[in-house]
Amino acid sequence: MDHIKAAIRTIPDYPKLGIMFRDVTTLLGDAGAFRAAVDAMVQPHAGRKIDKVAGIEARGFILGGAVAHQLSVGFVPIRKKGKLPHKTIGQTYELEYGADEVEMHVDAVQPGERVLLVDDLIATGGTAEAAILLLRKAGAEVEGCSFVIDLPDLGGARKIEAMGVSVASLTAFEGE
Repeated sequence: MDHIKAAIRTIPDYPKLGIMFRDVTTLLGDAGAFRAAVDAMVQPHAGRKIDKVAGIEARGFILGGAVAHQLSVGFVPIRKKGKLPHKTIGQTYELEYGADEVEMHVDAVQPGERVLLVDDLIATGGTAEAAILLLRKAGAEVEGCSFVIDLPDLGGARKIEAMGVSVASLTAFEGE
């Protein structure tokens, strides 16, 4: 996992002063690190019954698509409100200042399908929580979440685990 962590660029003071932004685009551009990350995200779920992988916009699409390919299952995009062309269902969630909403197509999952949720990073867990609630609203069973990065000081993984969903992360960074 050292190779994966080393492939992640840290950008100080982005998007605002005091934030250490963990940029996975450098990992995605490193063929060996990208493959190692996808393999490590798949490994805990190999042999388990997973019907679909859901990825959260936008980096979750890249990682989730690769994970779905490795698991030989379909992929479900979870997007910000208004971005999907077909009939959708949505889930609102709270932000630091205000609210946002994620959506997916109404026919993206079938009741009882077992879904693995994928994204690049878990921080406060708000978006992942909304995605889980959205998938559950559609009747899916969320089998787990897989992230490249956990920011444990922000408590997102604990929030998701409190919902009864397991969380696997490849690496962690302290702070925000």
